[in-house]
Formats: sequence, structure tokens, C-alpha cells
Amino acid sequence: MGLVKPQSAFYERHGWRGIRTLGRLIADARSAGLLVVLDVKRGDVGTTNDAYADAFLGPGAPLEADAVTVHPYLGLAALAPFVARAHEAGSSVLVVTRSTNPEGRWLQASRAEFGRSVEEVLLTEIGKWNAALEPEGIGPVGAVVGPTHLKPELDLAAARGMFLAPGVGAQEATPADVARVFAACPDRVMPSASRSLLADGPDVGRLRDTAAAMAAEFRRVLGA
Repeated sequence: MGLVKPQSAFYERHGWRGIRTLGRLIADARSAGLLVVLDVKRGDVGTTNDAYADAFLGPGAPLEADAVTVHPYLGLAALAPFVARAHEAGSSVLVVTRSTNPEGRWLQASRAEFGRSVEEVLLTEIGKWNAALEPEGIGPVGAVVGPTHLKPELDLAAARGMFLAPGVGAQEATPADVARVFAACPDRVMPSASRSLLADGPDVGRLRDTAAAMAAEFRRVLGA
């Protein structure tokens, strides 16, 4: 099954017309059998997260997606409204854990409790949350882990969730990098390429061919 990852900001910048267009895109993609990962990177507390969850997750949501990206830096527990709604709807919440931008490393690699890095603590807590919600399977809480940073290695399989792997192509991550980083859970990673793919547009045929070739390469290196 294919997926698309719209970046909400590029629609929001155009006001209500952009939001309307985003809604149409999501509806068309879902009608075509595609999964929609909506890149919104929201994250707040209390009723604000309730409202965000209502906007993006579950039947009847105005911008209903199969997964959304969120920020955890107001505390992972603050994301409970997203997680509850995703669990009920069979969707996923993808927590930004290891981003592709170099500016994020000082925070995400900083040492937290017991000498572990922030990203390691996040993955541990994600795993606990998923184990509580889905003791026998994959839980609704996933993570964004960019394969542009290979070290230190992370225990991804223990998180028991899905992974979004951005940064392929324009940010210099390769399919081989994705296969290396997610070797322990190759069936749970969603690689993402944006700018490198769009460079072959706007010709629809070229876009289709490039996307098909990229998908075939990911299937090969991930053993899918």
C-alpha cells in the first residue's frame, strides 16, 4: 500500500483556501487507497491537544489522516489525547524523536535520566505506552526517526510502533541508510522522499516512474 505525506504548513499559508485544498487532497488520497501521513508537528497540552486530535484523527475529523506527526517537548504524557483518539481509530501518532536537521542533535542527543539520551528515553516511553495499549501487537504511538543520523544506534524494535523515516534524497539519506537504521524492524518503517521526488515534476508520467522506481528500491533493501 502506498502513502502520501502532505506538509500542512504549505497549505495553511494560503488560509482557508489552502485548508480546503488540503482537505480535498486527503479525501482523494484515501479514496484511492493511499495512507495519509499528515505532517503537522503539533503538540501542546490539555484541551488544545484535544482539539488538535479532533481535527486530524478518527472518523468525522475535518482533516482525517491515518497518522500525524507531533512534538513531545511539553512532555510525552501531554500527547494522551492524540494517542487515545489514534488508538480508537486505528491510526498512529508519530512522535518526533530523531529529526533530520542538524540543529536538533544538541537537544535530542542530550543526556537525560540515568545517562540516556532524550531520544532514547522517548523510545523507551513510547514502548511502554504501546505495550499497555496493545500487549500483543504494534501500538498507536510511533516515532519520526531520520536516517540521516546513523549514530548512536537506537533500539527501535522495542518501541513497538511504526516509524516515519524522512530525509531520503534531498537530505542525502539513501535507501541503504534506511535499511541499516531499521534493520531490526524493516516491516514497520515508512520511508519518505519529497523534494527529490518532486524534482521530476510536474510531468505526471515522470513522477509516477520515479516514485515506482524508488518504491521498488525500498522493497528490495527492506526485504518487503
